Amino acid sequence: MTISLGDVETTALIPVAIKASESLRKNPRVCDEVAVEMIKKLGIDTKPFDKFMSHEGVIARTVMLDKMVRDFIAKNPSAVIVNMGAGFDNRFSRVDNGSIFWFDLDLPDSIALRKKVFSERERVSMLSGSVLEDGWCAAVKAESAKTSSKVLFLAEGLFMYLTLEEIAKLLSILKTNFPGGTLIAEQNNPLMVKNQKYHDTVKNTNAVFKSGTWSGQEIADLCDGIRFVEEHSFNEEMKKHSLGGWLFAKLLPKMNDRWAVFEW
Repeated sequence: MTISLGDVETTALIPVAIKASESLRKNPRVCDEVAVEMIKKLGIDTKPFDKFMSHEGVIARTVMLDKMVRDFIAKNPSAVIVNMGAGFDNRFSRVDNGSIFWFDLDLPDSIALRKKVFSERERVSMLSGSVLEDGWCAAVKAESAKTSSKVLFLAEGLFMYLTLEEIAKLLSILKTNFPGGTLIAEQNNPLMVKNQKYHDTVKNTNAVFKSGTWSGQEIADLCDGIRFVEEHSFNEEMKKHSLGGWLFAKLLPKMNDRWAVFEW
C-alpha cells in the first residue's frame, strides 16, 4: 500500500502507529487489528510517530473517549455518531452496540485512502468533505430523522489544526443543522501552540498547531448557544500506567490535552 497525504492528514499516521504497537503488547490497553495490518502493509518506519509521551497520550485519549462514547450510547442506543477528521480511526468496532449509525467524515484524500483500508460495514458510512462546509450535513440529518436519534460529534486531534475563527464556523454549522446535539472535542493549550517544535511526534510532520485554549469555556464562547459541560485532562488516565505519565501529570498538570464536552 502507498499513501499520499497532506500535512495535517499525515498526523493520522501517529495514532495508527501507536495503536498498532500497543495492540502487539502483552496486555494492550487498546486493541486495533486494522492499525496493526495497516502498518504492516505500509512498511513504514514508525519510530518518528511512536514516542513515549505521544504513545501514552494517544492511548489515554483513546481509552477515555471510548468510555465517553459508550456512556453516550448507553443513554442513546440508536444514536447517530459523526467522527469528524476520522483519519484511520477504528472506534466504531470498539463501541458498536448493534444499533448505532456511524459516519466517518474527513477530507477527500483521507477518505479515498480510508476506503482502501476499511471495507464497507453495516451502519457505517464514509463522508468526504470539510468540517468547515455543510455539504455533508444532509446525509447525517437524513439518518438521524429516521429514528429521531440524538447526534454525537467527535473531534479527536482536530481543533488544534483549526484557528479559533474556523472552530467558531464549525460550531455554527453544527448548531444550525443539528439542534440538541452533543460534541466531544479534544482541546490543547496555548503553550503547546508556542512550543510545538518540541512535540515529540508532530514535529516530525509539516502540520502546524493553529490554536489552543485553557478552558473549554473559551470554545463555547465562540458561538452563541453552545454550552460547555465538562472537561477531563488526559493526565487522569496517563498517570495510572507509568512513572513518566505520573510525573508529567504532577509537574505539568495543565500541559496535557483534555476532552471537553459541549451541548446545544
